[in-house]
Amino acid sequence: MTGPVPAAAADDPYQWLEEWTTPRAMEWVGAHNDVTVKRLTADPRYATLYDQALAIAGAKDRIPMPSFRNGEIYNFWQDETHLRGIWRKTSLADYRNFAPNWQTVLDIDALGKAEGKSWVWHGDNCLMPERRLCLINLSDGGEDAAEVREFDLATGKFVADGFHLPRGKHNIAWEDADHLLVATEWQPGELTTSGYAYVVKRLARGQSFAQAKELFRGERSDVSVDPQVLVDASGQRLALISRATDFFHRVTYVVAGDTVRRVAMPEKASIEELIGSNAIVRLDEAWGAIPAGSEAAVSLAQLMATPDRLTPTAVWTPGVRDALKSESASRNALVLSTLANVKGKMLLVKSGPGGWSTQALPFPENQSIDVVAPDRTGDQFFASAQGFTTPTTLYLVDAAKGSVDPVKSLPPKFNATGLVVDQFDATSSDGTKVPYFLVHRKDRPLDGNTPTLLNAYGGFQVSSTPVYSGVTGKLWLERGGAFVLANIRGGGEFGPKWHEAALKTRRQIAYDDFAAVAKDLIARKVTSPRRLGIEGGSNGGLLMGVEFTQHPELWNAVVIQVPLLDMIRIDKIAAGASWQGEYGDVNADPAVRAFWEKVSPYHQLKAGVKYPEPFIFTTTKDDRVGPQHARKFAAKMEGMGLPFMYYENTEGGHGSGADIKQSAKTNALTMTYLIQKLMD
Repeated sequence: MTGPVPAAAADDPYQWLEEWTTPRAMEWVGAHNDVTVKRLTADPRYATLYDQALAIAGAKDRIPMPSFRNGEIYNFWQDETHLRGIWRKTSLADYRNFAPNWQTVLDIDALGKAEGKSWVWHGDNCLMPERRLCLINLSDGGEDAAEVREFDLATGKFVADGFHLPRGKHNIAWEDADHLLVATEWQPGELTTSGYAYVVKRLARGQSFAQAKELFRGERSDVSVDPQVLVDASGQRLALISRATDFFHRVTYVVAGDTVRRVAMPEKASIEELIGSNAIVRLDEAWGAIPAGSEAAVSLAQLMATPDRLTPTAVWTPGVRDALKSESASRNALVLSTLANVKGKMLLVKSGPGGWSTQALPFPENQSIDVVAPDRTGDQFFASAQGFTTPTTLYLVDAAKGSVDPVKSLPPKFNATGLVVDQFDATSSDGTKVPYFLVHRKDRPLDGNTPTLLNAYGGFQVSSTPVYSGVTGKLWLERGGAFVLANIRGGGEFGPKWHEAALKTRRQIAYDDFAAVAKDLIARKVTSPRRLGIEGGSNGGLLMGVEFTQHPELWNAVVIQVPLLDMIRIDKIAAGASWQGEYGDVNADPAVRAFWEKVSPYHQLKAGVKYPEPFIFTTTKDDRVGPQHARKFAAKMEGMGLPFMYYENTEGGHGSGADIKQSAKTNALTMTYLIQKLMD
């Protein structure tokens, strides 16, 4: 939304709160913020919680997560001195030292001050394979839209008269040093109904926007059209255009000069990596005899010559309880991060005369294992391992040797003595076993009196895995609370089928899964409705809204963060139309509309029901989900005389804050609420 909406319909008197930043909407926000902040900060525990959260977020002994750039190691760093952050560099040898000698490359705080902007770092996009020229993404206040500027790592400066794109939701790929493939809003209003670009042009160095040459035009009904250029260690390049017809289906095209040709492969598949003579394809549906959830390869030569006639070969196929999290590439190996019963593994996959071979790397058991920084020009890459009570360790992996060398470890951020992690299964409404992790004190009595915080996501094929959270540990677990992570359907913990089981009108099963975990915790006498709280954000915020309205008797605290809640007008708010592949189209499919009319949290609120008092959090600058859902939900509760707490950060984007102080405040407000509701 960029301006006022039509007059509110008679059955939606709070539709005026969809006005994004009009004075009357922001006046409502300010008034409700004041009430919540005054109430929670008056708690004598708030100040301690804030100080602890800020100390963790800005701690000097955090692992400075690395990336390979131009033969050196780069890191983006935020602390109390650098709230918006600095981009800095050192050598690989120096990085391995306890205290590297960092050199600042770009100071975002100083840049924002000099330009009078609330700049937030949104990452860099560097020209492969040397990664010297980079496109820097700067967001004003944290929204998804960003301004893009070219930066030269050799000079440490923005390139005079270099590539520069004004604020927008751009998708950009380096074709070569002097050409970009750009999807953006070339003409005012030239966006999909989801708010993303659908026209791709080639922009040459020195050209104006008006001079860029159009290569491809999708449809306004698409979610988006995006360029992609894959580069291997030798500098071999593969230019692609992906036309997303919904969130999960895409038509892929190969670009050769000014010619764009369609690639004949499943629409729930994507080309992710380029290794030598092979393009690596991630499959979320079967391709011939290769099952869904696998990795496949196609010959690069065949892809360029006959993209309409491809012969895929299987690279990796999952077992029954396996799932693929991510793939990346070094010079000679494909690196797969996988799950086995929601526990991490990392595999090296290499092509040889006998086909593809797989080697498991020797990482610790029962942790989340992820690639942090690949280096396609060499065979070294960084990876991390972490668990709920095990601080993150960063490893330097040598893909040629298959060795795993610990480089840095995060010091403990909370006292984990006496804490244990169990994995249980709950039985859902259809008999399916739904796994969940429980972090708790080993000596806790089974009397149903443990304050317990239950979290899940359950959507978009995103896997929820163990994470070491200093904030959760220090502010919750140390105080005697238990933490639960539920692996409900809709996620990707067991591959595409686990996700598809909860798509569109089948989504109630994900909500049943979550309720089943809660009931299992109560049956095991871990906790009780009086001591059970739930928390989730974005799609997880929708989950919280549904559980709040469907099972108010099961919880005493509900944290609803940056949520989707009005599932009937979802396509009218921010980028909501882009998620119809996940939730269905209420305007085009009567069955979808009928489902959401019965399930949409905003529409299922009822006066006279004894709901727990929720904590509803959002941000004004969230241009992805939008703050409108949270505002309307709170306003409707208010109109019904129902209790709630509401807090809207005026910056931050689709997250907890634009800097570490804002995030610390959000965390402290949330934890104060949870402690009051579940521990007092």
